[in-house]
Amino acid sequence: MLAVDVINAGKPYGKVDQLMKEEGWKGGREDTRLYRKVREEKQRILASHYERIRPFLDERGRRVWAANEAIRFGRGGIRAVAEALGMSQVTVVAGVKELRASPDKASKEIARRQRRSGGGRKSITIKYPGIVGAIEGIVDASTRGDPMASLKWTCKSLENIREELSKSGYEVSCPTIGTILREQLEYSLQGLKKTKEGSSHEDRNAQFEYLNRKCREFQERGQPVISVDTKKKELVGDFKNAGREWRPKGKPEEVRGHDFEDKELGKAIPYGIYDIGKNQGWVSVGIDHDTAQFAVHSIGSWWRQMGQETYPGATALMITADAGGSNGYRTRLWKRELQRLADETRLTITVCHLPPGTSKWNKIEHRMFCHITQNWRGRPLVSLDAIVNLIADTRTTKGLTIHSALDQNTYEKGIKVSDEEMAQLSITRDEFHGEWNYCFHPRKGTA
Repeated sequence: MLAVDVINAGKPYGKVDQLMKEEGWKGGREDTRLYRKVREEKQRILASHYERIRPFLDERGRRVWAANEAIRFGRGGIRAVAEALGMSQVTVVAGVKELRASPDKASKEIARRQRRSGGGRKSITIKYPGIVGAIEGIVDASTRGDPMASLKWTCKSLENIREELSKSGYEVSCPTIGTILREQLEYSLQGLKKTKEGSSHEDRNAQFEYLNRKCREFQERGQPVISVDTKKKELVGDFKNAGREWRPKGKPEEVRGHDFEDKELGKAIPYGIYDIGKNQGWVSVGIDHDTAQFAVHSIGSWWRQMGQETYPGATALMITADAGGSNGYRTRLWKRELQRLADETRLTITVCHLPPGTSKWNKIEHRMFCHITQNWRGRPLVSLDAIVNLIADTRTTKGLTIHSALDQNTYEKGIKVSDEEMAQLSITRDEFHGEWNYCFHPRKGTA
C-alpha cells in the first residue's frame, strides 16, 4: 500500500462526517446548499491544519502536503485546496503529479531539490551583466559635481534611477534596484548630517574656557548667571505644529492647509532667560520686533519678576549670549540698553558671548527651549495666551520651571546709537577679546 493510501485511510474530517449524518445527506450533488456547506467546512478544517504545520515545511513540503489533501478531498479537491490554502492551482497540480509518480521513476535530483535543476527566474545580474555598474554610476556621490551626471539635478529615488536605466536599455523594477543597492553596493537611505561648522575662530576653545571660568567664579560668589536667546518665531493661529499627541482614533485636530501668516494674529517672538544655577527660566512673548530693546527689556522683566527675589543680595549679574542676533556683540543698541539696565538695577552686568558659529552650545537651547518645543508638540498655537500658558506649564523631571508673560510693547527697528552715546557708557572691556567679554557698571546719579 502506498503512503498516500495509508494517510487516506484516516478520518480527518470527523466534523464533516457528523454534519452529513445529521443532515441526512447520502451523497450526490442534488442538495446544492448542503454540498456547499460541507465543502466550506472541509476547507476551514484544512486551512487550520495547514497553518499548524506550515512553519515546519519547505516549499516542496508545502506543495506535496497540499497535493495529498487535494487527493483526499475528493471531487474538486485541487480547486478547493488551492482556495483554502491560498495557493495556485498549478502548484497543487504539480504536487499531485509528484505524488502519483512511481518511486522508481523519481530521480535522485527531484528527491534532493525543492525545484528541478535550472528552475526559477534567472538573476537580473545574469540577464544584465553590467547593471550593477550602471546603477553605481548613477548614484555615486562623486558625480554630484559633474555637470554631465544623469541625476545631478533630481532626487535619486528608485523611480528616477529606473527611468535612467531604461534609457540605457535596462528594464528592471524599483524593488530590484533597491535590492542591488542594499546587498551588492551596500547603500542605504540616509539623510544629511550636520557636521560642518564653517569657519572657526582660532580662540574658540580659549573663549569657552574663559566663559566657563567666569561662570564658576560668579556661582561661587552666589551671583546669578543667565543664558539668553530668542527662540524661533511662531505663527499664531490654527497652523500645523510638528509632533503628535494622543487623540481619539481617526479624529486628528484640523488645522490650516497653508502656513501663511494671519495678519490679525501675527507672530509670537519668545525671548528666553535661563538661570543656569537654579534651573529656572523666564520667557517674554513679544508681538512686535526682535530688537535689542526687546531683549534687554525681557532680561529686566526676569530680574523684577524672578531674579531679584531669588538673589536678594546680588550685586552683579553675568549674561552669556550668542555672538549675533538682537543680543550680538556688534550691536550698539544692545550695549546701550544694558547700560540702562545696570543703572536701573544697580547691578554690575558682565557679558560673555559665545564664539561665532557656536550658538548650539548656548545652555538655554538644550536646557530650556527644547523642553518647550516638546511640551507643545502636535498642538496648534491658536492664540498668544495659549503660547504663554504652554510655555509656563513646561516641566522636566530634573526640576525645570518656567515663568512666562506677554510683552505687548512695540519696539522700533533700525535705531541708531551715536558715538557720543557710546562714549557715555561705563563699560570695561576684558583684556582677552574685549569685543566678546565686557562689563557695565552702574553710573552715578542714575537709577
